[in-house]
Amino acid sequence: MSDHIMIVDDESAIRALLSTVLKKAGYDTSEQPDAAGLREALSGPAPDVILLDLKLPDADGLELLPQIKKHWPATEVIILTGFATIDAAVQATKLGAYDFQRKPFDHKSLLLQIERALEHKQLTEQTSALRQAISAMSTGASPIFQSPSMKGIVRTVERVAPSDASILITGESGTGKEVIADLIHTLSPRAKGPFIKVNCAALPRELIESELFGSMKGAFTGAQSDREGLFKQADGGTLLLDELAEMPVDTQSKLLRVLQDRECRPVGGRVSYKINCRVIASTNQEVDVAIRAGRLREDLYYRISAIALHLSPLRERREDIVPLANSFLKRFAAQAGRSMIGFTPAASEKIRRHDWPGNVRQLQNEIQRALLMTEGSLIDAGDLSIRDSNPANDEDPDLTLLEGIEKNTIVQMLKETNGNKLETAKRLGIGRQTLYNKIKAYNIST
Repeated sequence: MSDHIMIVDDESAIRALLSTVLKKAGYDTSEQPDAAGLREALSGPAPDVILLDLKLPDADGLELLPQIKKHWPATEVIILTGFATIDAAVQATKLGAYDFQRKPFDHKSLLLQIERALEHKQLTEQTSALRQAISAMSTGASPIFQSPSMKGIVRTVERVAPSDASILITGESGTGKEVIADLIHTLSPRAKGPFIKVNCAALPRELIESELFGSMKGAFTGAQSDREGLFKQADGGTLLLDELAEMPVDTQSKLLRVLQDRECRPVGGRVSYKINCRVIASTNQEVDVAIRAGRLREDLYYRISAIALHLSPLRERREDIVPLANSFLKRFAAQAGRSMIGFTPAASEKIRRHDWPGNVRQLQNEIQRALLMTEGSLIDAGDLSIRDSNPANDEDPDLTLLEGIEKNTIVQMLKETNGNKLETAKRLGIGRQTLYNKIKAYNIST
């Protein structure tokens, strides 16, 4: 099933152009010419992403955002406008918009934004599911996690959460780093304060310092008023810096100073303000490699990793795979109104033996797909799209064992989807651009 993008714009030519571009990229689309049409659609199925014009003939796009989020809380909204300002962008973000796109827009840039919005939606759903699992484990209500490593993580989180120590969470994509950060915040004395999350890789280089530290009116082109930074917004709560190693190195040096002095100065400002938030950082990169490559400052690493937590990939904690799969099946079955008993012994063994290069995110997607494709009350091994085994790669001796497993998994999934890259990326639980990069890196013929 393709992702559904709704286009809300009063200009028919723009709707037609966007619909053509999106359908060519593999998306399903629907169109609404005004706010009235959008409001009527709110009673129907939720789209995955809405491209919303800021200036509609019968309403302002910002006025519609709260209504959209009330009816479709999981839908991501990208604002489209020819009258983009920093103030409007900030207001749209506060009201729940994922991003802000200026007209006329570049097709490649817009498609990349949509892909990131879909990945964010997927991560949010994953976070919700894993948060329930970890919370259940932390209270002893359900033994979701059987592996010693995850039991140790939960115990460590319970010990360090009451403190204000900075924490660095590492692990491959899809292992649940954001969920652990959320659990830390929930178990801390700051739980009633805000929990602000920022993806350092998604912020434009020229705006990241303004986003983090704030800015003064006139500090740069487009700064039409004072802007409150994320450190200020997180006052009394927690700030999560996701993908820390993707932050520009010069900004990392300023972040280091902020963490040392516990105060920061807005861009263009002359007066600093004290910060009162706990800082948690995460990265899917190997820290030693990132430091040697110059992507992560070593002094910042030591400052921000007073407590370091590493989440092992699923292939290294197989005891957790089947319990997590059962948890996902139970949730998805309830959502779909299905009466599912579980997995056959063959399916459980197939799930347990798979290496899951996309980790928990891929496992979640596979269980959801299998549920939709299964007619009975039990999911059998044949209902799963994963292979029975992942033999080491014999064709390319330059690849490591793990890289060979990953390459073979991608090749097999491409075969099963008849070369459909969008569907392959969804089943693997990774972004489409990530899939393209891996196809190129492994020299996979498509």
